[in-house]
Amino acid sequence: MAMTRVHRGTANGAATGVSRRGFAGLLGAGAATLGIGGVVAAPPARAAAAAGSTGLPSPSSPGYWEAVERLFVLDKDVLFMNVGTVGSPPREVLDTLDRVNREVAVGALASYSDFADVRAVAAGGFGCDTDELVISHNTSDGMSKILAGLTFKEGDEILTTNHEHPGGDVPMALARDRYGAVIKRVALPVGNDQRAEDYVELFRKAITSRTKVLLFSAPTYKTGTMLPIRALAKLAQDHGLISVVDGAHIPGMMAYGFHELGVDFLAGSAAKWQCGPGGTGILYIRNKVLPRHNANPLPEFWPVVSSGYPTTGGLPPRTGGSTESYDIASYLQEVGNSGIAVMAGVRSACEVWDRIGRNRIQDHILGLSAYLKALIVERWGVKSLYSPKDDPRLVCALTSFAPFRDPGDVYDAKKTAALVARLKDEYGIVIRTTDVPMAGEAKPRQAVRISTHLFHQKEDVERVVDALWKVSGDMA
Repeated sequence: MAMTRVHRGTANGAATGVSRRGFAGLLGAGAATLGIGGVVAAPPARAAAAAGSTGLPSPSSPGYWEAVERLFVLDKDVLFMNVGTVGSPPREVLDTLDRVNREVAVGALASYSDFADVRAVAAGGFGCDTDELVISHNTSDGMSKILAGLTFKEGDEILTTNHEHPGGDVPMALARDRYGAVIKRVALPVGNDQRAEDYVELFRKAITSRTKVLLFSAPTYKTGTMLPIRALAKLAQDHGLISVVDGAHIPGMMAYGFHELGVDFLAGSAAKWQCGPGGTGILYIRNKVLPRHNANPLPEFWPVVSSGYPTTGGLPPRTGGSTESYDIASYLQEVGNSGIAVMAGVRSACEVWDRIGRNRIQDHILGLSAYLKALIVERWGVKSLYSPKDDPRLVCALTSFAPFRDPGDVYDAKKTAALVARLKDEYGIVIRTTDVPMAGEAKPRQAVRISTHLFHQKEDVERVVDALWKVSGDMA
């Protein structure tokens, strides 16, 4: 079948039931999320003042987000809406990588460094301190370093969920098989019928006297449910637990300040929503006691992957106050000769986001996601959604839903994969499949997952919905 290419428009010109004024209201979804449960990283005034240095028009300009889109080199004949798998670096980042790689090659340069300058730039955007932030290889690398650095004894429980990624499941399994830790899972409800308090209560009921670690994904990669991080971190604090967040999708998507989240550890990607070089991640390690956010003592933690750890004398005790006793992140950052160009690329990507404004980006992409969910509900009904939409504390820019009208198709993985393949082949639109474990069901349900990001526009959301409606109807 011939491919139907419609750049920056709907798939068939169909009108949508959500008005332009309604969409403008949905663009406020990001601000509403911050007002109820989010936390701010970059100060809006600083971000707005610096935005002009990118050559962008005023943020109030009607063409502002189209100008942001032009910062990227994505194929104009393809509508890429799978940022949850991988991002696309802006031109500025690509230019930095090319320039620095050539400088390294010409000068035969090496770097046995803790890259404190790069970490300082990233930490400023993520609301933490340089001594708490590591540029890792990816989320899985960060999760592995977190769990390998904790101390377990036989019977210690890790309380987690049934929606975790292998990046978290594998290091938990290693802790189980190596130390005798016990993995205990909470079955997460899905869809639009939940409130943030419901998830907190599920975890609260599952805590026992043996629970040591509370580990969860936020958002979950299967449904895009933003589990309430601050509320769960407070729950962990109240029970003396270590909090670990698989935040793969947080950097570049959400304008969170890591201190304000109150967690002990968070691992994320720098190559998905942050659009940094491939093979890069963000790892946060709480390294001081800030009573306003988390007054609990710092957990015992060892930088197990390091070439900078002191081989004589060891490390001093971790601080009990607001000033670090040492730079824990530097020990994890120093791992032999590192990639100078890659680190420069991460810095460049963070600087692009900080100039545009992390809050501005968050508001835009959550607004697009809210619009997408509204259009899905118009066509398929609210029960098709595996992602929340009404509690702003639970939303993010990932949207998962069941795309077929026959309820019997929700378990058909081959049909769902075929739909995604046809969407790419016939309409030039890239999304992905996912499976969703459901409490009380033996088989996971099948879904499609769509990402809305800063290089997307309202018309892109309409286009993917129209195309999915047409293809899923053809396959009925």
